[in-house]
Amino acid sequence: MDFLRLLDRFTERRTRTVAQNASRRGFITGVSKLLVAGAFALPVLPFDRTNNAHAAGGHGTPKKKGEPTDTDCDYWRYCSVDGFLCSCCGGTMTTCPPGSTPSAVSWVGTCHNPADGRDYLVSYNDCCGKTSCGRCFCNTNIRERPGYRMGVHNDINWCMANQSSHYHCTVSVIVGLEEGRS
Repeated sequence: MDFLRLLDRFTERRTRTVAQNASRRGFITGVSKLLVAGAFALPVLPFDRTNNAHAAGGHGTPKKKGEPTDTDCDYWRYCSVDGFLCSCCGGTMTTCPPGSTPSAVSWVGTCHNPADGRDYLVSYNDCCGKTSCGRCFCNTNIRERPGYRMGVHNDINWCMANQSSHYHCTVSVIVGLEEGRS
């Protein structure tokens, strides 16, 4: 019984001390700060998209439905593309259409080629200087990372570093074989 009375007195003293030194307004301010900080922290928390990748074909590649062409979003090298395909807009999958220039900065993705079983590093460059093409829009986002990893994030106007920031379409250039693979 003595222990419970001692615990009760201790709790009462601590509660009265907090009540004397803290105000309701201060409490509300503290809770508000936590809520605002939480709103900024939540979007940058890492998240796992492996289930989406496995559902799309196991190794992060789209499901096979015949042989996709360079104007089809299911083509393996478009695994992380977000935009209009230049192959539908007067260019090719690796060159910008006439009148547009490649973005000075780009994002990268690692795409699996089912034909040879290898993973390739693909650079996605926006072609800038003309209005949006509006044809063959793809938004595959396989292995996309949250926005705080700028080099692998595709939801940005990468034309911002060019003289003209108008986005037209996107090319995908293979820049190498994934390290550790032969």
